[in-house]
Amino acid sequence: ASEQASGVPLCIHDAMPDSWGRRLIHHRLGELTGEFGDLTYLLESGSDRIGALDFQRSPTEYVPRSANNVSLEELIESAERVEKGVPLTAELDQALFHGSSIGGARPKALIQEQGKKYVAKFSSGTDLYSVVKAEFIAMRLAEIAGLNVAPVKLVNAANKDVLLIERFDRQLKDGNWLRKAMLSALTLLGLDEMMARYASYEKLAEIIRHRFTDPRDTLRELFSRLAFNILCGNTDDHARNHAAFWDGESLTLTPAYDICPQGRTGNEASQGMLISGNNNMSQLKSCVEAANHFLLSVEDAHAIFAHQIEVIENNWTAVCEEANLSEVDKKLFWGRQFLNPYSTIAR
Repeated sequence: ASEQASGVPLCIHDAMPDSWGRRLIHHRLGELTGEFGDLTYLLESGSDRIGALDFQRSPTEYVPRSANNVSLEELIESAERVEKGVPLTAELDQALFHGSSIGGARPKALIQEQGKKYVAKFSSGTDLYSVVKAEFIAMRLAEIAGLNVAPVKLVNAANKDVLLIERFDRQLKDGNWLRKAMLSALTLLGLDEMMARYASYEKLAEIIRHRFTDPRDTLRELFSRLAFNILCGNTDDHARNHAAFWDGESLTLTPAYDICPQGRTGNEASQGMLISGNNNMSQLKSCVEAANHFLLSVEDAHAIFAHQIEVIENNWTAVCEEANLSEVDKKLFWGRQFLNPYSTIAR
């Protein structure tokens, strides 16, 4: 397996906690500054991590590190305390274990509810607008546009919005949860975090052509996701935000996740991955230039754009109502994140 600079194979690094999970581990171990070694992060994080891997101290005995299911209210309170650097009670410390193995920088946790497993995303004390609702709206519009996305729902707990994203790496069979192996696009591209800026849709498309099931349909799906990311202002589409299932023989694209519109001051923006060559400008024009890598014609590309723009325009009001979005945020998102004039330049 390819290794990153620290010597840890990239596929194992995929299973490591990211900045939020690491923050929880530091908080729990009472070491709020500095860095731990990779092994500490792997062994101090929960076992129900994304993907099929887990890490144990013993080579012969499996002891899952899990926490009892807790309420969203408790999870929100514990996340807020960590953000403020306030000590946790024993109960809240246990609650926070639910988020210790997960990627990303924002407050979140892994929960189980009514026979389903979810990633729960919370609002942060530093949010300038409703980030949680923005992601819900983008994910719902992507689903309506025909993209294969993880199902989402918006709930309220402790007067806070919580986004629940249904996990697609777990399958309930005969009362037991089966794990599905996953690899990030960063790992598929053989890159570590230090080299992530070289990740590109063009190179990922090449891997799909050679190593994925249903390459033609998969390429169209990935191209459609790229176009939608541009149209909804998700410029955080880096290579860890794309992944594939691995069944021991072949790769299959997972449902889309983390389609989250990002804050934007001006019009000009760039995507988290290169699109083709050294171009990562957030414009449909960039997609047109890359269309042939996805086995699509220029006409195919324009048809995809037209369909997505129509879906966003026709369903905007209804989905905003579904999210109970304030008029202020509705005005903020429209024309800035969603359908920004800079992004819709297609020629």
